[in-house]
Amino acid sequence: MKPIASIIFSFLFLALITGCWDNNELDEYGYVQAVAIDMTKDNLFHLTTHFYNPSSKMGMEGGDNSAKKGINIQTSGETMFEAIRDIPMKFGRKPKWDHMRVILLGEQLARTQNIREVLDYFSRDHEPRGTVLPLVTEGSASDFLKIQPFIEQTIGQQFKKMETNGALYSAKTSSIPLYELAIQLKSPSKTSAIPYIHKGISPSEAVVSGVAIIKEGKLVDILKDKDTEALIMLTDKYNYGILEFPCVGSADGQVHNKESLEVLSFNSKIIPNVTENETTINVKIEIKGTVGELRCSRLESKKEIERYEDRISEQVEQEILHAIGIFKRQKLDIIGIGNQIYRKNSKLWKRLEPTWDKRFAQSRFHVEVDTEVLSTGMNVGTPFGTKEK
Repeated sequence: MKPIASIIFSFLFLALITGCWDNNELDEYGYVQAVAIDMTKDNLFHLTTHFYNPSSKMGMEGGDNSAKKGINIQTSGETMFEAIRDIPMKFGRKPKWDHMRVILLGEQLARTQNIREVLDYFSRDHEPRGTVLPLVTEGSASDFLKIQPFIEQTIGQQFKKMETNGALYSAKTSSIPLYELAIQLKSPSKTSAIPYIHKGISPSEAVVSGVAIIKEGKLVDILKDKDTEALIMLTDKYNYGILEFPCVGSADGQVHNKESLEVLSFNSKIIPNVTENETTINVKIEIKGTVGELRCSRLESKKEIERYEDRISEQVEQEILHAIGIFKRQKLDIIGIGNQIYRKNSKLWKRLEPTWDKRFAQSRFHVEVDTEVLSTGMNVGTPFGTKEK
């Protein structure tokens, strides 16, 4: 009887727990792909929420090729939550944030408002993921959600791919998820870098390049491509990229006077040395790569290869020192020297913190770059079509 009683009890228990007491139909939700945040003249948050349109048949046989995969809904409010709760009044569905790809912050908003407060909702609510990618936009953020994607189904997914793959393969921008941004903004240096998105040659296209420097929660500067590349090198986040450098003896203004190296391995190490009177920072960089283009160099002997490697090292050193000069002039410890000191000696950091900006601006940097050419590629060590001696 015991087995029969157990079976009966199990069936009764399963009957009690069945049902969809908390179910919600799919047509009750709108799936957010991106959100753009600006400020109005009345100091209200202006929210443009980009939803995925599942009913579109774009690209399907017999479908309407003019149909859009994204829908933009605009709301505003004194708080982010108010602007978000007003979305159903215009869209008819409750926004669902689990699949959001990017958060776009307008440049004016980032300069005047503390982005820690702006982004508080997305870190506090249970739906948005910490892996969503924030970007600072040139001008109004909402304008970028009007751009049509090239290959992805929504512009939110397009921007995500542009940021992640651009950071990985070109090293001219960074890629930082929301959770990592929160950590950086709470770090001792209180400084972070967010990818910058701006209009391309055509107003209907966008480019993710450069970074926006955030200090104490506000935008203070925007780095161009080369200085961004140097920053990524200094923070040891450089994965792959192309290094360009001038030919030896090339005249200024000469067309096609540069060669290139494809970086396959990059390592950097920063060692701060703090005394009572000064701060000295040693930077050691190791680069390994293959020849990308040859226009004027010949790599047929060991000496020629060494001269080629030295030229690359000198170029990288100059670019890094140029970027460091910008950081020092603006007193921006975006490299994270203060963070290193805090981790190693928190008591020392407490003494240095009140005057750290001034001390960082007066610090001395010693940069050492070592380059190794692993291969000349599929061709020999002479420019294409050049007759070997």
